[in-house]
Amino acid sequence: MADNVASLFRSTAAHSPSMAALARESDGAGPVDFCIPCNPYFPTPAMFEDMAARLRDIITYYPSGADTITAELCSLLQLPPQCVAMGNGSTELITWIDHLLVRESLAVPVPTFGRWTDQPMETGKRVDMFPLQESGGFALDLAQYAEFIRARGTRVAVICNPNNPDGGFLHKHAVVQFMDAMADLDLVVIDESFLEFADAEVEPSVVQEAMLRPNVIVLRSLGKNFGLHGIRFGYLVANPALAGRIRSMLPKWNLNSFAEHVVFMLKEHGAEYAQSLHQVRRDRMDMSGQLSSLPGLTVYPSQGNFLFVRLPVGAEGTVVRDRMLTEHRILVRECGNKIGSSSRFLRLVVRPQVDVRRLVSGLEQVLYGTSRRGAAVPEQAGGTGYSSGTAAVDRLVSETNGAGMRGLAAQAAAPGLAAAPVAGTGMPLPAAASTVTADPAGGMPVPAAASAGTGVPQPVARPVAQPVPQAVPQPAPQPVPQPVPPPVPQQFPEQIPQPAPMPAQPLAPMPAQPLAPAAQAPMPAVAFPAPQAPPAGPTPPGVPARGGLTAAQVRGTDGLSMAPATGWPGPQAAWPNAAGMGQVV
Repeated sequence: MADNVASLFRSTAAHSPSMAALARESDGAGPVDFCIPCNPYFPTPAMFEDMAARLRDIITYYPSGADTITAELCSLLQLPPQCVAMGNGSTELITWIDHLLVRESLAVPVPTFGRWTDQPMETGKRVDMFPLQESGGFALDLAQYAEFIRARGTRVAVICNPNNPDGGFLHKHAVVQFMDAMADLDLVVIDESFLEFADAEVEPSVVQEAMLRPNVIVLRSLGKNFGLHGIRFGYLVANPALAGRIRSMLPKWNLNSFAEHVVFMLKEHGAEYAQSLHQVRRDRMDMSGQLSSLPGLTVYPSQGNFLFVRLPVGAEGTVVRDRMLTEHRILVRECGNKIGSSSRFLRLVVRPQVDVRRLVSGLEQVLYGTSRRGAAVPEQAGGTGYSSGTAAVDRLVSETNGAGMRGLAAQAAAPGLAAAPVAGTGMPLPAAASTVTADPAGGMPVPAAASAGTGVPQPVARPVAQPVPQAVPQPAPQPVPQPVPPPVPQQFPEQIPQPAPMPAQPLAPMPAQPLAPAAQAPMPAVAFPAPQAPPAGPTPPGVPARGGLTAAQVRGTDGLSMAPATGWPGPQAAWPNAAGMGQVV
């Protein structure tokens, strides 16, 4: 496997080779998996034995129709079947949402799950990417996100809660307020694929609220929660009109017999499922503590079943990934192909303590070893020239500039923008600030002004996109984008109708109580910008509106502030608890 690992990562358009491909290269035995975010404790061994005993019938015969399987799932979730559509994985549902409900533009914070950026661009839509700032721990400020949406005139907004890859969490009251503030949009999608693993709030889901609103869809996963990615099943919840529109487009047998078998098993294994979620949360706490002890490694707060970590200064993610796989048989997720991230970041799935000890030991040897190959710092101009899956994403960005229209590659390389980054090398500064000082440790380049002063990068003027070439119809002249001041807090208009409260119903098939419930203080209202009349026509491709960034600018400018070589963010104690968002377990 050691000889073929580099080619495996180069040849795949996904973020990593499949586990099947890795197993074939290693005579059938795959590595310890810290890459694919699924529940390691469910199904139980007894459930696997039951499926194995019925394997012949499961793979021989057609499954029941999707309506039958959906009705069984809804009886567990206590949801009306007319408000639910089941898909062959959440990716199938994202695809249909894009085809049916996204007309011309979609906004999404980045970094995030790649299908929310790639899918709309592949079908010709403009994707407005709101960069989550590394300096703020990748936390999403909903008020600023709402201002960004208004400035861009975006018609569809997406929130992932918790977000992938950083695990950032938003409280239910804030998400509901955001949904109400965006009531004039075509669609608001709340992706709750990892919410079952959260314990920062007793009832964090907004599915009940979504069913009351005409433009909200909540997306939920089953494969991640149940540890069964290979089965490919998930569902969405919305008002009957929206859910029915998606459901009408799905094939009758879009769910396979394995999915049917598992759904009908769940009612007999509620206690085991609840215990599995409880154990994942405990493991997240333990894993966060062990990783935080590694010098220079930053662990970000997470409410998912994974942890987002920043490697020490000088370490390059593709080198760490390849050496962990070839030398320690451990598969990690290097995040250089995620827009808004770089190869200095890894996403590590929460696993049992025995596996975590093996992970920490391998990282210690790769990051801090004393031999010539001991440290994962590439030699001068000798680092890896690729990053897993980067080619597909970079191709989309360079060809569309986030606008979903071909033939705009010249605009993405307009004067004032740096050349497209070499895959796996992180995010370069814009051409206007190309004078950098190399980090002697081999890490990220640092702006010259910062290297000579306090070590904090200075603000860089955002380049203005150039007019579209003559071959493309010319948009109306656009004003030069100006920085947007923080929005003035204001209360929601009193005339916005509030839905009648519904009695709380259990969301998960078998809801688990938080490990240590704490009294929750009242949450202050979040001030959102008032709805504004959308601009006449779509925003011209590649032209940033107030506070907006195109995809090329997200990758190539200071839209994401780069960390100085001084070891930001400082003492680990300054961060909230990385595994529980400040909650003590």
